[in-house]
Formats: sequence, structure tokens, C-alpha cells
Amino acid sequence: MNKVATIILNRNLPKVTDKLYREIKKNNKTDVFVVEAGSQKSKLSKFVNWHANWKSAKLKGLRFPRGMNYGLSQLYIENKLKNYDYFALVTNDAEFKTKNFCEIMIKIFKSHKRLGILTPIANNFGEKKLLKKTKTKYFWFVHNHVLFLRRNLVEELMSVNKPGYMNFLFDGKNFRGYGTEMELVAKSYSNYWSVGITSEIVVNENEKLLLNENAEIKTEPYDKNMKLFIKEGKAWMKQKYGFDSKWSMSMYSKLFYDKFFEYYPEYNKYKI
Repeated sequence: MNKVATIILNRNLPKVTDKLYREIKKNNKTDVFVVEAGSQKSKLSKFVNWHANWKSAKLKGLRFPRGMNYGLSQLYIENKLKNYDYFALVTNDAEFKTKNFCEIMIKIFKSHKRLGILTPIANNFGEKKLLKKTKTKYFWFVHNHVLFLRRNLVEELMSVNKPGYMNFLFDGKNFRGYGTEMELVAKSYSNYWSVGITSEIVVNENEKLLLNENAEIKTEPYDKNMKLFIKEGKAWMKQKYGFDSKWSMSMYSKLFYDKFFEYYPEYNKYKI
């Protein structure tokens, strides 16, 4: 049985999703699951596993927090979550420059026993400059275009009280997901799991999809979507944590980050 479960999030772009699905299956030992985030029946991936076809999903989609909650919670409900050691959470605009990412991901996780979350770099990430000598380092912030997770971490953080798209690993109340990765980082370090970024895996984001296919995806034009992404995320952050900015949230995460190295000084060489 494959050790990795890959979840792809799609909304009305079956050709893009099917191409990504085939590419991942061709180059990796992984089971791949497709979440349809309110897609029209005529625009489902050939490989769909779960279709969010209730009214609110059809109207607004699911976005990253709710979409990945839905996929992971379905694995849990179907008693399949325990079958995997690692999870790859992927949006369908991901472009894998490192084709055999699962093999490399597993190698890194096995080399870093307290690593709970791993993210790849993209060619335009500034973090590349910090990863020249040591290819994997621990950060207190990440990008959520692709997330690799260890099952042990997921099991520690997941909420099994009414698991579903609103409630499992991410807070579904944060619809568009601004700051949701920072919350996950803080929870990870507060449970003594580190969060890494690696230059051994490169995954770019095809921003043209959101720019050119927003009508097909049934989302707002790019500029309006980004404004709502920040505005709604800040409101969620303020209500839940009392923070006025993502910088404050990142400093909150850094407190737990620093504590991690007090408990595990042997990992200081991976500190930025």
C-alpha cells in the first residue's frame, strides 16, 4: 500500500485537474484523491472521489481550508486516514518541477523525526536564499500552495467532533484562508512538531488560472478576490485571536517556534 495520500482540490477545471492527476500518478507512489469543490456536474474530474454538491459549495466553492478539511475528513470517516503515513495537499494550479516529490518528501520526513509539516519552494520564493547550504530548514511561516503533512501531526490536531468541511484540521470559518497556514504552524510548534521548507522540492503556482479562468472557477476577478482574501482573513484573525495583522500572527507562531528549540536543541542547526 502507498504511504502517501495526495488530495487535489478542483473547481470546474477538469482538464487541468486530470492532467495533474496523471502526472502525479505517473511519477510517484501515492494514492490520489480528487475533491470537487462545488463543481458543476458537467465539469467534474474523471477521477473525482468526493463532490461537494450542497448549496453553499455550489454557490461559493470550498477554497483551501474547507476543501482540504473535506478531503481529510472523508478519509477519516471512511476509515482510510490510518492507512497513510503522509499527506500531500495540492491545489490544481500546482506545477511540480520536481516530479518524484513523494520519494523526496518521505526521505526528508524520515530524516527529521519531529518534522510535522513540510512545504516546497517555488522559483519566486525569497526563502531560496536561506536554503543554499542546508536544503531543509525550520520556519515559523509557510506558503500553503502545497502542504506535506505527517499523519502523527494530523491525528494530534484533527477535530473528530462532527468532522467535515467546516471542522477537521483547518478552521472552516476562515473561508478564503488568509492566515490559516499561520494558525496551523502555531498549532504544530505548540505540540512540539516542527515546520520545514525545502529546496529539494520545487512547485510553482500557475497564477494564470486565477487570472484568466476566474469566471469558469466561479470566483471574483483576481484583484477583487485578493482584497476579499485579506479583508475577510484579517476579520477572522481579529475575532479569533485579537491580532490586527498577519505579522502579529507570525510573531505568535514564532514564540512556539523558539520554544521548540529549547526542548529539542539537537535541531538548532535547522533554525533560520
